[in-house]
Amino acid sequence: MTDPVQISFEAVDISALAGVTGSIAVFVPAEGALVPPLRRLDRMVKGALKRAIDSKSFEKLEEGTGLVLAMPTGTDAEKLLIVKLGRNPAVHTARKAGAWVAKNMSETGASLVVPNVRIPQDIAYGLALRAYDFRVYKKAPEEEKPRPKVTIAVSDPEATAAASTAYMALVEGVFFTRDLVNEPSNVLTTTEFANRLAAMEAIGLEVEVLEEADLEKLGMRMLLGVGQGSASPTKMVVMKWMGGGDEPPFALVGKGVVFDTGGISIKPAGGMEEMTMDMGGAGVVSGVMRALALRRAKANVVGLVGLVENMPDGLAQRPGDIVKSMKGDTVEIINTDAEGRLVLGDVLWYAQERFSPVGMINLATLTGAIIVGLGHENAGVFSNDDTLAMAFLNAARSEGEGAWRMPMGPAYDKLIKSRLADMKNTGGRAGGSITAAQFLGRFVKDDTPWCHLDIAGVTLPPSETDLAPKGATGWGVRALDRLIRDKYEAE
Repeated sequence: MTDPVQISFEAVDISALAGVTGSIAVFVPAEGALVPPLRRLDRMVKGALKRAIDSKSFEKLEEGTGLVLAMPTGTDAEKLLIVKLGRNPAVHTARKAGAWVAKNMSETGASLVVPNVRIPQDIAYGLALRAYDFRVYKKAPEEEKPRPKVTIAVSDPEATAAASTAYMALVEGVFFTRDLVNEPSNVLTTTEFANRLAAMEAIGLEVEVLEEADLEKLGMRMLLGVGQGSASPTKMVVMKWMGGGDEPPFALVGKGVVFDTGGISIKPAGGMEEMTMDMGGAGVVSGVMRALALRRAKANVVGLVGLVENMPDGLAQRPGDIVKSMKGDTVEIINTDAEGRLVLGDVLWYAQERFSPVGMINLATLTGAIIVGLGHENAGVFSNDDTLAMAFLNAARSEGEGAWRMPMGPAYDKLIKSRLADMKNTGGRAGGSITAAQFLGRFVKDDTPWCHLDIAGVTLPPSETDLAPKGATGWGVRALDRLIRDKYEAE
């Protein structure tokens, strides 16, 4: 797994900055007032800090961004990073400021001076999230670059380090998800994916891998049908974290299509290489479970992922086939590229039959239609329960992860009505993300609070975000952890 940047907290010692060879980062409010430690640093750099914050360039900066001064006089540093940030910033702004430092700091790391900001742990959190660097397949240089090191000088190092502990567990969960999504499909096969999840038993998760024979006995013909054209075996992995006593668990369910050609209803060639990310929902579930275990969450949560590859060959599922779900409903296959809902339907039903969860959320890179509707800024939220939907939306807002509630209703059911079976697996272009949600709703019991998150637009956006470089974002790990912390975790 990609290792997070090494961060340590220490007391403020301005004299030690003279020997820093990487970057020095300081945080200054919009009005440009320098606290005593920064006044000492300004004298060290011969007034360069004060001249910079008195400039028009600093005045025009958006809060949470900064200026870069190269080779500041009076130190050995490569860069002096001057970030505009008030003493009592909003959480998202503090994280954005840390991320800006991560993006602009030297390869060797940075020394941050934060004696005057109320929430330095959020600066550290944003820095750690943005410092992600997936370089597994880059040609190794003759001498491997050392991992960057970051020191953060604060007024109370011990308290700040303690406040950062849970954040660093979340960083590792996000990185685990990003790694899974960034991996190519010739490496991250269904078997390799299952093995990586099984390895999390070492951090305290209970992990069970169900093979094709097990799925056949359970009657999961929707899930198995998706993978019958692939050489990679279809699997379901069940992860359990039972840190909350005897209460029924909350359930997370993820779509894990490790590569999606579309099957016989094959996708266009252009852009198909990005279908390595079609396991993004399973990746998020896995990252959340890792974070819960690492921070020893006082909650009962089960994570279930259906792992499959959708390929075209002589054994592949065809348009016009009719399959029977674990629930017992029959489905007419109209389009083999509408496969994610088939994967999720069986796993959702299994989760309820086995665990009787207090609530359930599934995640999937399910439809292109949600990107048309919401772009890459928001995931689509569909739900049968206003309380759970609002709790998730509040959690997502708290963590700065975009989410927008979408409609559901019986009027859409007529679009997935089949002449030959109980339902068909697609209703066509009109309301495509909604009819997909309506399909999934058929596999949710009336007394189970449920949300479906369509994350097709936010899993692998076309450009970098505030807290992630270009590539996989790990969207959803932080919001779901927040939901569990706020709603399902014991005091």
